Amino acid sequence: MSKQFSDLGINEQLRQSLADLSISVPTDIQKKAIPILLNQKEDLVALAKTGTGKTVAFGLPLLQLIATENSEVQGLILAPTRELGQQIYTNLVSFAAHCPSISIASVCGGIPIKPQIERLKEATHIIVATPGRLIDLVQRKAVSIKNIKYLVLDEADEMVSALKKDLDVIAEEIPKSRRTLLFTATMPGAVKQLIQNYMSKHVVNVAVDMATLGHQGIDHLYVTVAPIEKLEVLLHFLNSKEGERGIIFCKTKAAVNKLAKKLAINKFSSGSIHGSLSQGIRDRIMGQFREGHIDILVATDLAARGIDVKEISYVINYHLPDTYEAYVHRSGRTARAGAKGLSLSIIQKEELEDIPEFEKELKISFSEFKKQNAATREETNLLLWAKKVFKTKPDRNVSPETKEKIKTIFHHLTKEELMEKVLADHLKQNTATTN
Repeated sequence: MSKQFSDLGINEQLRQSLADLSISVPTDIQKKAIPILLNQKEDLVALAKTGTGKTVAFGLPLLQLIATENSEVQGLILAPTRELGQQIYTNLVSFAAHCPSISIASVCGGIPIKPQIERLKEATHIIVATPGRLIDLVQRKAVSIKNIKYLVLDEADEMVSALKKDLDVIAEEIPKSRRTLLFTATMPGAVKQLIQNYMSKHVVNVAVDMATLGHQGIDHLYVTVAPIEKLEVLLHFLNSKEGERGIIFCKTKAAVNKLAKKLAINKFSSGSIHGSLSQGIRDRIMGQFREGHIDILVATDLAARGIDVKEISYVINYHLPDTYEAYVHRSGRTARAGAKGLSLSIIQKEELEDIPEFEKELKISFSEFKKQNAATREETNLLLWAKKVFKTKPDRNVSPETKEKIKTIFHHLTKEELMEKVLADHLKQNTATTN
């Protein structure tokens, strides 16, 4: 019989919130982590794929362990990006819906600091923060973290590589007697070093079966292309996934911008995010993606952290990532909450030798995705052209008189005849361009 949250020791108020959220059955990482956090005193290292319920695994015990009569900050949760921090904060507020005496604050970068300073003048038990903004607030003496009891490092593998200096500063500000809870999807050397440097010698380790669950429900595919056909293969794939949501990963901000423009020109419902965009723009694009107003998100690795959208059906590596850990994080955006997903890597011939290395290191199997043949490719290109025409907005600069004259020329043609002539003209122009 499967365990329930009551069996794990979660109190009635929190269980009531879970019921409101339609969360009834604990995931594997929750079953393993929650009893340890509630009943033991040791530090915890939890290894689990993104999307397996880590926020519930640390959030519920943390809320239950808070001493509400103490108005000091007791719990500090650090996240690598504002998007992930905001997501954690929103989840914690939902979990604490029936615990009104618990006060939670979000202090992440990218938004004005003054309202955060004002908020921290109130009693606060738990802070969710990005490291840079937290350091700024501490240096302004807007908040004290000298007496925290619990430090949570979420997505630690991403945080330690990008924000190590900030973590070093924060470690100097918090008590050595705190309990540290580290959650990570991968275990690179940098995270092992962090565990050695900042956590106690008596660490409890828990993990879900990363070799299976870490990629459960994901089909890993690759397609080998010549540089000149890379975009065309991508557009054909996206055309086959019309109406589904997906994320395309690029290595650099410049590559994200360039690809986003290509998708816009071809009338795909898309948006892009990277670190150089203002927080307001990133929030707007992310909101449009979460709410289903756009289907495709083009992103860099760090900018895409904190995306918790269950209906992402595919991930595309437009550029193969540099590390195995990055591949785990990218592919982990799909197949969330038990759904199926697809991870497609569009590679060039010289990258083909990397595929067996990814298979060996991550214990996964790749299948080759077959490109369309010449005839099918031509048909798909025509469909893409037709959709592009359909989605093109009318040019308001053409005078009514000119429009009337053109209408007179086309007047005696049926819809089918007009379509045939426009199509023939398009094919003729394409032939002239390629010759």
